[in-house]
Amino acid sequence: MASQLDYTTIREIFTRFHAAEAEPKGELEHRNAFTLLVAVALSAQATDAGVNKATRVLFRVADTPEKMLALGEEGLIEHIKTIGLFRQKAKNVMRLSQILAEQYGGEVPSSRAALMTLPGVGRKTANVVLNMWFHFPAQAVDTHVFRVANRTGIAAGRDVLAVERAIEDNVPAEFQRHAHHWLILHGRYICVARKPKCGACLIRDLCPYEEKTL
Repeated sequence: MASQLDYTTIREIFTRFHAAEAEPKGELEHRNAFTLLVAVALSAQATDAGVNKATRVLFRVADTPEKMLALGEEGLIEHIKTIGLFRQKAKNVMRLSQILAEQYGGEVPSSRAALMTLPGVGRKTANVVLNMWFHFPAQAVDTHVFRVANRTGIAAGRDVLAVERAIEDNVPAEFQRHAHHWLILHGRYICVARKPKCGACLIRDLCPYEEKTL
């Protein structure tokens, strides 16, 4: 774990990220807040590409809690059976759909606390929904963000909550909205776990990682 970088260096890093891609987007396909919530819940221990392949047809027939309930658990399983842990995920999606229909008028709540009461929705999932749909600068820390944040010293922390707080504390305010997306994409395509592509990294000269590749 690298030491926490100083403000000036972090600002330069995110200035470069912004210059390269001003409006980074999450890669999970969705139609509304509900389908985003479902997609993120399904993506645990699965790839975005795999989830997108399964949900393209699903979301055409079930893009609201009420339609999901009408589809039923077995109907949902037929759509998502290619995704890991699909049976437990199907149970969670049906239960959260019922709660949304009965307690929230079919709408997805816009607070982290309310979101985290839903089955299968943890802090990371809640933060993704808050950020992507409600445009709140919440920081969703997945394995990519955790790795990049610690490897570079952008946001040093020994667990995901510590990294989340370090991003909030250290990244300049104007970059907070898209911070986790820049970090996710950087970790997914450049700063990969094994043999990071340092030669193609736009922040190579600012990164203290000692095991840089060519």
